[in-house]
Amino acid sequence: MSNTVNQEKTFLGHPRALFILFFTEMWERFSFYGMKALLIFYLTKYHLFSDDSGNLLIGSYAALVYAVPVIGGFIADKYLGFRKAIVFGGIMLVLGHLGMAYEGNAATQSVTGEITRDNLALQVFYFSLALIILGVGFLKANISSLVGELYEVGDKRRDSGFTLFYMGINLGSFLATIICVWLGEAYGWSYGFGAAGVGMFFGLLTFISGKKLLMGKGESTNPVFLEKKSLGLKNEWIIYILSVLSTLIFWQMVQNHSAVSLALQIAGGASFIYIVYYAITQLDGKAREQLIALTILIVFTIVFWALFEQAYTSMNLFADRILDRHIFGIELSAGQFLSFNALFIILLAPIFAWLWVKMGRYNPNTAVKFSLALMLVGLGFGALVMGINVSGLGKVAAIWLILAYLLHTCGELSLSPVGLSAVTKLSPSKIVGFMMGVWFLATASSEFIASVLANIASVDTSNGLAPDLNIAKQSYLKLFEYLFYTGIGFGVILLVLSPIIKKLMHGVDKELNN
Repeated sequence: MSNTVNQEKTFLGHPRALFILFFTEMWERFSFYGMKALLIFYLTKYHLFSDDSGNLLIGSYAALVYAVPVIGGFIADKYLGFRKAIVFGGIMLVLGHLGMAYEGNAATQSVTGEITRDNLALQVFYFSLALIILGVGFLKANISSLVGELYEVGDKRRDSGFTLFYMGINLGSFLATIICVWLGEAYGWSYGFGAAGVGMFFGLLTFISGKKLLMGKGESTNPVFLEKKSLGLKNEWIIYILSVLSTLIFWQMVQNHSAVSLALQIAGGASFIYIVYYAITQLDGKAREQLIALTILIVFTIVFWALFEQAYTSMNLFADRILDRHIFGIELSAGQFLSFNALFIILLAPIFAWLWVKMGRYNPNTAVKFSLALMLVGLGFGALVMGINVSGLGKVAAIWLILAYLLHTCGELSLSPVGLSAVTKLSPSKIVGFMMGVWFLATASSEFIASVLANIASVDTSNGLAPDLNIAKQSYLKLFEYLFYTGIGFGVILLVLSPIIKKLMHGVDKELNN
């Protein structure tokens, strides 16, 4: 009885626990995006990495960040429960971000071009990234799952609850790319990274303090196993210890791009073989065709995210080296331009949601929306190509990068909201979890591919500074033209395939669009 009374205590019509999760995720994303926005500049300007090395390191890190939640989600589902997994992940994130605040000594370059780096500081940095990878692995997927647990099956508030939660993600991203970048560039890297750590600490504090409001949601479904002892320790503690030890693997992998590449190729190949095997041996008719449709859509999302994620590598360096960063007389830091993506999502998400409903039976099917997303991300690079071409011998006006982010955000809003929904609706019930893992694995692959693509525009630097402006502009022009044609080309291919994919979906598309 008391449980029902508690459930009736809502805020803005939603369970009060939603707002605990909203602020937890806001602070977690604040720490994540604040650090990510600074990363390429920290590597190229402070430790004097080449563009190639900096891009690949970010690609390896980002790939692992998206791959590990598959394991973290499995452990939470089977053993820990969402709440304990989130607390553990939060602790690892706080430690990782605080480790990032240790700068050590800046790298130096001799007259002959030899670079001397502080190897201890770099190893602390790599290990801090490993802790963040582990932390995101336990927190990211599980906090979204916990939002879903707050609502009973059929509760009409579920979609608007997730929309509010999504706003928290983007509010955190928006604030981070303004505040952490400003602190990092104006006062020192340790201040920017430190602010990200403080943000995560507030997120962890918020979540722990709101335990009562969860009313038992997100607890372990296997508490007997957790209490049971093995080797004199509770199984729960063994899970934590083994997880912490896994950071030693991530610590080495983040420094070894070929190892990450090989791991992604093996995991991707094995996943594809299993999907084909499962479709042939376990399914027939409608279910098989729906799985084929989903697999085709996932392949195209790899292309989309590989282009979209240029934001943190090539587009970030472009903003630093090529862009006239003055807007209405105010000069923004290069990394602060990343805030436009989050700002546009906050402004446009409600409009897109309204638009799809308003279009009624003219609402495009999922494959058409995905193809539109690919064309929009391609057009974003087209805006940058145009900006470079009309800039003459000077720097490129800021409006072109802002326009690129506007087009990329419209693409994201055409693909991202229906993507996860498509996975849950099109997957056979027995392998929904596996296919969700494949979705994250595809995103991990796209992060790695993004870093390889970014190297098309790598510029030889001296002490972290780009050489001749116009030589640098030509490097970025070459990359952005290639990405423009890639986005448009794959968008057109998917548009041509869309009637076939729609047929394979057997009406599920109508559910996704409603």
